[in-house]
Amino acid sequence: MKRREFVVKSAIMGMMAPLVATGNMTPVVEATDDMICTFSKPFQWLAYDDLAEFLAEAGFEGIDLVVRPEGHVLPENVERDLPAAVQAARKQGLSIPMIVTAITDAADPFTERILKTAAEQGVKYYRLGYYQYDRKLTTLQNLNKVRNQLETLSELNVRYGLQGGYQNHVGSNVGSPVWDLWYLIKDLNPNYIGCQYDVRHAAAEGINSWPLGFDAIASHVKHECIKDYIYDRDNRGRWTVRSVPLGTGAVDFIKYFAMRKEHGINGPLSIHYEFDLGDDESLSPKERMKRMMPAVRKEVETLRSFLKGIYR
Repeated sequence: MKRREFVVKSAIMGMMAPLVATGNMTPVVEATDDMICTFSKPFQWLAYDDLAEFLAEAGFEGIDLVVRPEGHVLPENVERDLPAAVQAARKQGLSIPMIVTAITDAADPFTERILKTAAEQGVKYYRLGYYQYDRKLTTLQNLNKVRNQLETLSELNVRYGLQGGYQNHVGSNVGSPVWDLWYLIKDLNPNYIGCQYDVRHAAAEGINSWPLGFDAIASHVKHECIKDYIYDRDNRGRWTVRSVPLGTGAVDFIKYFAMRKEHGINGPLSIHYEFDLGDDESLSPKERMKRMMPAVRKEVETLRSFLKGIYR
């Protein structure tokens, strides 16, 4: 029923998109019932039909499609290629409720083209690009500058009925510490600007304190990244963060999904594959898919077991 309900809602969104684009209607972003999707970046060598067939066989319900430079859909071709990707997904019973973009500026010539096309195709969420700290400015000056950009993007998102989510990511850019992200979005309408929350990156930056940040921004979390990690040494002996299969690393998924349930979050979940899937580029696409399938499917099964354990 969940998938059928989503298809119906997507169809309604598609019919409403022309009205939204002209400013006559502003639908509120709705949840999509824990739909299990995957970030398409590791599979960009697959054509749209092959991608959809592969992911459907692996047990996914949706695709978190890359719509950015060097992505599955190039921004300059979005009007042609995003509908083709959506159609390929639908033929396999999949949806594309979310896309990954490089959008950071409402004035960029590709921004409105991408958002308009996404809305017309029933996409509800998009991930923004990243903002970097300008070391010539203070932290607060940087954050206020970014907040102005997000406010302008929020106005554009209202026009198209989309929510833009900023991913918290380990490192030293904006959004690496979740508290700077909280400062940026706390006063913005969560239906249009929020966080694509990444528990792996949050825990890697604050292994014990991440629940505090999650509590602070939970009202703005409508879609999420799912992956796991360990601390490891690189080939120079330096400590680093390395991605590993779900349930084998440091993320406390039991605690995370319990908190997620407590906050009433039930949007789409995007599994990210950032560990070795056994891929071999020398093989044919068909053989590559066959080789990768066990590891890809295992992540879906693990995530589904987490959800079943918490939401049963």
